Amino acid sequence: MSNHKVFKGIIPPVSTILNEQGKLERQGMGRLIDFLIDSKVDGLFFLGTGGEFSQMSTEERKEVAAFAVEHVNSRVPVFIGTGSASTREVVELSNHSKNIGADAVVVINPYYWPLSEDNLFAHYSEIARSVDLPILLYNFPALTGQDLSPDFVLKLVNEHQNIVGIKETVDAAGHIREMILKVKSVHPSFSVLCGFDDHLLNTLSLGGDGAISATGNFAPQLTIGIYQAFIKKDYNKAIELHKKLAVLPEMYKLDSPFVSVIKEAIKMTGMDIPTYVLPPARALSNEKRRLLAELLKNIQ
Repeated sequence: MSNHKVFKGIIPPVSTILNEQGKLERQGMGRLIDFLIDSKVDGLFFLGTGGEFSQMSTEERKEVAAFAVEHVNSRVPVFIGTGSASTREVVELSNHSKNIGADAVVVINPYYWPLSEDNLFAHYSEIARSVDLPILLYNFPALTGQDLSPDFVLKLVNEHQNIVGIKETVDAAGHIREMILKVKSVHPSFSVLCGFDDHLLNTLSLGGDGAISATGNFAPQLTIGIYQAFIKKDYNKAIELHKKLAVLPEMYKLDSPFVSVIKEAIKMTGMDIPTYVLPPARALSNEKRRLLAELLKNIQ
Protein backbone atom coordinates (compact mmCIF):
# COMPACT_ATOMS: atom_id res chain seq x y z
CA MET A 1 0.00 0.00 0.00
CA SER A 2 3.04 2.24 0.12
CA ASN A 3 2.35 3.21 -3.48
CA HIS A 4 -1.01 4.82 -2.65
CA LYS A 5 -1.80 8.13 -4.29
CA VAL A 6 -1.08 11.11 -2.08
CA PHE A 7 -4.29 12.67 -0.83
CA LYS A 8 -4.15 16.40 -1.33
CA GLY A 9 -6.17 19.49 -2.13
CA ILE A 10 -9.54 20.53 -0.78
CA ILE A 11 -11.62 17.76 0.79
CA PRO A 12 -14.72 19.27 2.45
CA PRO A 13 -16.10 17.58 5.57
CA VAL A 14 -19.62 17.19 4.19
CA SER A 15 -22.62 18.04 6.36
CA THR A 16 -25.10 15.17 6.74
CA ILE A 17 -28.45 16.45 5.46
CA LEU A 18 -31.34 15.22 7.64
CA ASN A 19 -35.11 15.59 7.62
CA GLU A 20 -37.15 16.78 10.61
CA GLN A 21 -37.31 13.19 11.89
CA GLY A 22 -33.51 13.05 11.99
CA LYS A 23 -33.33 10.60 9.08
CA LEU A 24 -30.93 10.91 6.14
CA GLU A 25 -32.46 13.20 3.51
CA ARG A 26 -31.07 11.60 0.40
CA GLN A 27 -32.16 14.18 -2.15
CA GLY A 28 -30.66 17.13 -0.30
CA MET A 29 -27.53 15.15 0.52
CA GLY A 30 -27.19 14.13 -3.12
CA ARG A 31 -27.55 17.74 -4.28
CA LEU A 32 -24.87 18.90 -1.86
CA ILE A 33 -22.50 16.13 -3.03
CA ASP A 34 -23.10 17.00 -6.71
CA PHE A 35 -22.56 20.73 -6.05
CA LEU A 36 -19.24 20.01 -4.33
CA ILE A 37 -18.02 17.70 -7.08
CA ASP A 38 -19.04 20.30 -9.70
CA SER A 39 -17.02 22.85 -7.68
CA LYS A 40 -13.92 20.70 -8.33
CA VAL A 41 -13.19 19.37 -4.85
CA ASP A 42 -10.32 16.87 -4.56
CA GLY A 43 -12.29 14.47 -2.37
CA LEU A 44 -15.19 14.35 0.10
CA PHE A 45 -15.03 13.50 3.79
CA PHE A 46 -18.24 12.11 5.31
CA LEU A 47 -19.05 11.61 9.00
CA GLY A 48 -16.53 14.01 10.38
CA THR A 49 -17.31 16.41 13.20
CA GLY A 50 -19.61 18.48 10.98
CA GLY A 51 -21.16 15.28 9.62
CA GLU A 52 -22.58 14.67 13.12
CA PHE A 53 -21.10 11.19 13.55
CA SER A 54 -20.95 11.69 17.31
CA GLN A 55 -24.74 11.93 17.54
CA MET A 56 -25.40 8.79 15.47
CA SER A 57 -25.78 5.11 16.12
CA THR A 58 -23.45 2.65 14.38
CA GLU A 59 -26.28 1.71 11.99
CA GLU A 60 -26.95 5.34 11.10
CA ARG A 61 -23.28 5.90 10.41
CA LYS A 62 -23.20 2.88 8.10
CA GLU A 63 -26.28 4.14 6.25
CA VAL A 64 -24.75 7.58 5.60
CA ALA A 65 -21.42 6.03 4.52
CA ALA A 66 -23.10 3.62 2.10
CA PHE A 67 -25.24 6.36 0.57
CA ALA A 68 -22.21 8.64 0.18
CA VAL A 69 -20.06 6.07 -1.60
CA GLU A 70 -22.92 5.09 -3.89
CA HIS A 71 -23.87 8.65 -4.80
CA VAL A 72 -20.29 9.85 -5.35
CA ASN A 73 -19.87 6.81 -7.61
CA SER A 74 -16.06 7.09 -7.90
CA ARG A 75 -16.14 10.69 -9.18
CA VAL A 76 -13.77 11.78 -6.38
CA PRO A 77 -12.10 9.89 -3.50
CA VAL A 78 -14.44 9.23 -0.55
CA PHE A 79 -13.15 9.44 3.03
CA ILE A 80 -15.32 8.05 5.84
CA GLY A 81 -14.91 9.06 9.47
CA THR A 82 -14.85 5.89 11.57
CA GLY A 83 -13.49 7.18 14.88
CA SER A 84 -15.04 6.09 18.17
CA ALA A 85 -14.30 5.81 21.87
CA SER A 86 -14.29 2.02 21.26
CA THR A 87 -11.52 0.34 19.27
CA ARG A 88 -13.87 -2.50 18.27
CA GLU A 89 -16.36 -0.05 16.80
CA VAL A 90 -13.62 1.71 14.79
CA VAL A 91 -12.57 -1.64 13.31
CA GLU A 92 -16.18 -2.58 12.52
CA LEU A 93 -16.97 0.77 10.87
CA SER A 94 -13.66 0.83 8.99
CA ASN A 95 -14.21 -2.65 7.57
CA HIS A 96 -17.73 -1.60 6.59
CA SER A 97 -16.18 1.39 4.75
CA LYS A 98 -13.84 -0.98 2.93
CA ASN A 99 -16.73 -3.29 1.96
CA ILE A 100 -18.85 -0.48 0.51
CA GLY A 101 -15.94 0.84 -1.57
CA ALA A 102 -14.67 3.90 0.32
CA ASP A 103 -11.19 5.11 -0.60
CA ALA A 104 -9.91 5.83 2.91
CA VAL A 105 -11.00 6.16 6.53
CA VAL A 106 -10.34 9.05 8.90
CA VAL A 107 -9.90 8.07 12.52
CA ILE A 108 -10.10 10.54 15.38
CA ASN A 109 -8.52 9.32 18.61
CA PRO A 110 -10.81 8.11 21.43
CA TYR A 111 -12.48 11.09 23.05
CA TYR A 112 -13.53 10.01 26.53
CA TRP A 113 -10.49 8.54 28.26
CA PRO A 114 -7.13 10.24 27.77
CA LEU A 115 -5.01 7.19 26.89
CA SER A 116 -1.48 6.40 27.92
CA GLU A 117 0.79 6.69 24.90
CA ASP A 118 1.20 2.90 24.78
CA ASN A 119 -2.57 2.37 24.72
CA LEU A 120 -3.08 5.07 22.09
CA PHE A 121 -0.39 3.45 19.97
CA ALA A 122 -2.02 0.02 20.45
CA HIS A 123 -5.42 1.49 19.49
CA TYR A 124 -4.18 2.81 16.14
CA SER A 125 -2.01 -0.27 15.54
CA GLU A 126 -4.95 -2.63 16.00
CA ILE A 127 -6.99 -0.56 13.52
CA ALA A 128 -4.13 -0.40 11.00
CA ARG A 129 -3.64 -4.18 11.17
CA SER A 130 -7.37 -4.92 10.93
CA VAL A 131 -8.27 -2.63 8.05
CA ASP A 132 -6.97 -2.92 4.49
CA LEU A 133 -7.54 0.72 3.56
CA PRO A 134 -5.52 3.93 3.73
CA ILE A 135 -6.04 5.53 7.15
CA LEU A 136 -5.82 9.23 7.95
CA LEU A 137 -5.38 10.23 11.56
CA TYR A 138 -7.62 13.03 12.81
CA ASN A 139 -6.16 15.34 15.42
CA PHE A 140 -8.71 17.61 17.16
CA PRO A 141 -7.34 18.02 20.70
CA ALA A 142 -9.92 20.70 21.60
CA LEU A 143 -12.59 17.98 21.36
CA THR A 144 -10.71 14.79 22.22
CA GLY A 145 -8.69 16.24 25.09
CA GLN A 146 -5.57 14.55 23.74
CA ASP A 147 -3.09 15.78 21.14
CA LEU A 148 -1.47 13.54 18.53
CA SER A 149 2.08 14.87 18.66
CA PRO A 150 4.34 14.85 15.59
CA ASP A 151 6.73 12.41 17.35
CA PHE A 152 3.86 10.03 18.14
CA VAL A 153 2.53 10.25 14.57
CA LEU A 154 5.99 9.55 13.12
CA LYS A 155 6.27 6.47 15.33
CA LEU A 156 2.90 5.22 14.03
CA VAL A 157 3.71 5.91 10.39
CA ASN A 158 7.10 4.19 10.70
CA GLU A 159 5.26 1.07 11.86
CA HIS A 160 2.14 1.07 9.61
CA GLN A 161 2.38 1.90 5.95
CA ASN A 162 -1.40 2.23 5.57
CA ILE A 163 -1.44 5.26 7.90
CA VAL A 164 -1.04 7.79 5.10
CA GLY A 165 -2.04 11.22 6.41
CA ILE A 166 -3.48 13.43 9.12
CA LYS A 167 -6.21 16.01 9.47
CA GLU A 168 -4.71 18.64 11.76
CA THR A 169 -7.60 20.49 13.40
CA VAL A 170 -5.31 22.56 15.58
CA ASP A 171 -5.08 26.30 15.85
CA ALA A 172 -1.29 26.30 16.22
CA ALA A 173 0.70 26.91 13.06
CA GLY A 174 3.74 25.53 14.89
CA HIS A 175 2.06 22.14 15.36
CA ILE A 176 1.28 21.87 11.64
CA ARG A 177 4.81 23.00 10.74
CA GLU A 178 6.37 20.41 13.02
CA MET A 179 4.07 17.67 11.66
CA ILE A 180 5.19 18.54 8.12
CA LEU A 181 8.88 18.80 8.98
CA LYS A 182 9.07 15.69 11.17
CA VAL A 183 6.81 13.25 9.36
CA LYS A 184 7.05 14.29 5.70
CA SER A 185 10.83 14.49 5.81
CA VAL A 186 10.84 10.73 6.48
CA HIS A 187 7.63 9.84 4.56
CA PRO A 188 7.23 12.34 1.70
CA SER A 189 3.89 10.85 0.61
CA PHE A 190 2.30 11.38 4.06
CA SER A 191 -0.51 13.96 3.69
CA VAL A 192 -0.80 16.86 6.12
CA LEU A 193 -4.18 18.58 5.78
CA CYS A 194 -5.32 21.42 8.03
CA GLY A 195 -8.77 21.38 9.60
CA PHE A 196 -9.21 25.12 10.07
CA ASP A 197 -9.68 27.31 7.01
CA ASP A 198 -7.38 30.06 8.19
CA HIS A 199 -4.39 27.68 8.17
CA LEU A 200 -4.73 26.60 4.54
CA LEU A 201 -2.29 29.05 2.95
CA ASN A 202 0.18 28.62 5.78
CA THR A 203 -0.05 24.80 5.54
CA LEU A 204 0.57 24.87 1.79
CA SER A 205 3.50 27.28 2.07
CA LEU A 206 5.15 25.02 4.67
CA GLY A 207 4.91 22.04 2.31
CA GLY A 208 1.60 20.60 3.50
CA ASP A 209 -1.09 19.24 1.24
CA GLY A 210 -4.41 21.04 1.63
CA ALA A 211 -7.45 21.35 3.88
CA ILE A 212 -10.42 19.45 5.22
CA SER A 213 -12.35 22.49 6.40
CA ALA A 214 -16.05 23.17 6.84
CA THR A 215 -16.44 26.29 4.69
CA GLY A 216 -15.91 23.97 1.73
CA ASN A 217 -19.59 23.04 2.12
CA PHE A 218 -20.91 26.48 1.12
CA ALA A 219 -17.92 28.53 -0.12
CA PRO A 220 -15.78 25.96 -1.94
CA GLN A 221 -14.72 28.64 -4.43
CA LEU A 222 -12.56 30.20 -1.72
CA THR A 223 -10.56 27.21 -0.48
CA ILE A 224 -10.40 25.60 -3.93
CA GLY A 225 -9.39 28.98 -5.38
CA ILE A 226 -6.59 29.37 -2.83
CA TYR A 227 -5.33 25.84 -3.45
CA GLN A 228 -5.36 26.14 -7.23
CA ALA A 229 -3.79 29.62 -7.20
CA PHE A 230 -1.03 28.31 -4.91
CA ILE A 231 -0.33 25.35 -7.20
CA LYS A 232 -0.07 27.75 -10.17
CA LYS A 233 2.22 30.02 -8.11
CA ASP A 234 -0.31 32.87 -8.40
CA TYR A 235 0.44 33.95 -4.83
CA ASN A 236 -1.27 37.33 -5.12
CA LYS A 237 -4.56 35.68 -5.95
CA ALA A 238 -4.08 33.13 -3.17
CA ILE A 239 -3.50 35.91 -0.63
CA GLU A 240 -6.48 37.91 -1.87
CA LEU A 241 -8.81 34.89 -1.48
CA HIS A 242 -7.23 34.04 1.86
CA LYS A 243 -8.20 37.50 3.16
CA LYS A 244 -11.79 36.84 2.08
CA LEU A 245 -11.78 33.46 3.75
CA ALA A 246 -10.28 34.86 6.95
CA VAL A 247 -13.58 36.31 8.21
CA LEU A 248 -15.44 33.01 8.04
CA PRO A 249 -13.93 31.12 11.01
CA GLU A 250 -15.75 33.65 13.22
CA MET A 251 -18.91 31.70 12.38
CA TYR A 252 -17.72 28.67 14.34
CA LYS A 253 -18.07 30.76 17.48
CA LEU A 254 -21.78 31.39 16.90
CA ASP A 255 -22.86 28.08 18.39
CA SER A 256 -21.54 24.83 19.79
CA PRO A 257 -21.82 22.27 18.30
CA PHE A 258 -21.38 24.46 15.19
CA VAL A 259 -23.03 21.96 12.82
CA SER A 260 -26.22 24.05 12.60
CA VAL A 261 -24.13 27.08 11.60
CA ILE A 262 -22.70 25.22 8.61
CA LYS A 263 -26.11 23.96 7.46
CA GLU A 264 -27.67 27.43 7.74
CA ALA A 265 -24.75 28.80 5.70
CA ILE A 266 -25.34 26.16 3.01
CA LYS A 267 -28.97 27.24 2.87
CA MET A 268 -28.20 30.99 2.94
CA THR A 269 -25.76 30.66 0.05
CA GLY A 270 -28.47 29.22 -2.15
CA MET A 271 -29.00 25.51 -1.66
CA ASP A 272 -32.45 24.54 -0.52
CA ILE A 273 -31.82 21.93 2.16
CA PRO A 274 -33.44 21.13 5.50
CA THR A 275 -31.21 22.39 8.32
CA TYR A 276 -32.28 19.93 11.00
CA VAL A 277 -29.45 18.84 13.33
CA LEU A 278 -29.27 15.92 15.74
CA PRO A 279 -29.44 16.78 19.44
CA PRO A 280 -27.55 17.88 21.48
CA ALA A 281 -26.93 20.27 18.55
CA ARG A 282 -29.90 22.62 18.13
CA ALA A 283 -31.35 24.94 15.50
CA LEU A 284 -29.76 28.38 15.34
CA SER A 285 -31.68 31.23 16.96
CA ASN A 286 -32.93 34.09 14.77
CA GLU A 287 -30.32 36.39 16.27
CA LYS A 288 -27.49 33.98 15.45
CA ARG A 289 -28.86 33.51 11.94
CA ARG A 290 -28.78 37.29 11.49
CA LEU A 291 -25.12 37.41 12.61
CA LEU A 292 -24.30 34.56 10.23
CA ALA A 293 -25.97 36.35 7.31
CA GLU A 294 -23.81 39.41 8.10
CA LEU A 295 -20.63 37.32 8.02
CA LEU A 296 -21.60 35.66 4.74
CA LYS A 297 -21.98 39.06 3.02
CA ASN A 298 -18.18 39.20 2.97
CA ILE A 299 -17.89 36.34 0.51
CA GLN A 300 -20.52 37.29 -2.05
